[in-house]
Amino acid sequence: MHRLLTMKRLSVLFLCTFAVLVGATFAWQALVKEPGERCEASGKWWDPEGRVCAQPLSIAEITGRPNGQTRAEASDLKNRELIAIEDQLAAQQKARDADADRQRAALAAQRGQ
Repeated sequence: MHRLLTMKRLSVLFLCTFAVLVGATFAWQALVKEPGERCEASGKWWDPEGRVCAQPLSIAEITGRPNGQTRAEASDLKNRELIAIEDQLAAQQKARDADADRQRAALAAQRGQ
């Protein structure tokens, strides 16, 4: 009587299944696990859903303020710059108004003669 699953066939089946599972484990390690670990080891962010290794950005890089400067300090500095610009514009407007008044007075004196 011939049996389908002899000891020799069972051992070959077991070894083939074991080899496939070990190969799948190494492939999973190389294709799924290691890229994330390499990315995080280099100081970047790993997104497992999109499989993207991204460089983190500092808020200071986006806003343009130097590292170590608080938001309040940066806001105060920008406000001072805006006030200085407004003062310059007011002085220029005052100078234009004074020049226009001087020209009107000269024109009125010239017409009055």
